[in-house]
Amino acid sequence: MKKQEKLASLNVSRETEAQLNDFVALVEKWNPVINLIAKGSIPNIWSRHIEDSAQIIALAKLSDYWIDIGSGGGFPGIVVAICLKEISPSTCVALVESDLRKATFLRQAAALLELNCEIHSSRIESLTIPPAATLSARALAPLPSLLEYAETLVEKDGVCLFMKGQTYQDELAAAQKSWSFEYDIVQSQTDSNAAVLKIRNIRRVAD
Repeated sequence: MKKQEKLASLNVSRETEAQLNDFVALVEKWNPVINLIAKGSIPNIWSRHIEDSAQIIALAKLSDYWIDIGSGGGFPGIVVAICLKEISPSTCVALVESDLRKATFLRQAAALLELNCEIHSSRIESLTIPPAATLSARALAPLPSLLEYAETLVEKDGVCLFMKGQTYQDELAAAQKSWSFEYDIVQSQTDSNAAVLKIRNIRRVAD
């Protein structure tokens, strides 16, 4: 599908569209050096990465703070920050990425695009930041591990948005052995085998 058709499906303003274009240009410029995304996915970057990332915004709880862990090349974190610049400019998106080269890329992208972001180049386990109303992650770790992170990084009444591939049912079953939580399975708009797990009210199950 052409870029213009994908942008139309996102229903964004011209300003947001321009910023998404600028971000794609940055990814394409840096990718040969840092390998931000798989080389083979570049021709489909609008569907595989931009639209895929933007779909979670409608599921989020928008407040002053959003944390994206394992941000990598900025998907979904930078895409979210670009879109929130228009619809929720007061929301600060904290991007967490332990790879120093990728964190450097994220800092430059956030600065050039003038986004309301903060970049944390540390391991998730070492973070000392306030919890957020929304916690997101895309293809980062198995669900039980993500819930470990969420225990300290999401507000009590907040929401986790975890983007998962076709094994999400198995991950849910594994996580329920150690955790109690409410969840919705939201079919991915870009991959019929994938889903966004919208998770709330996380509690450890007593041994």
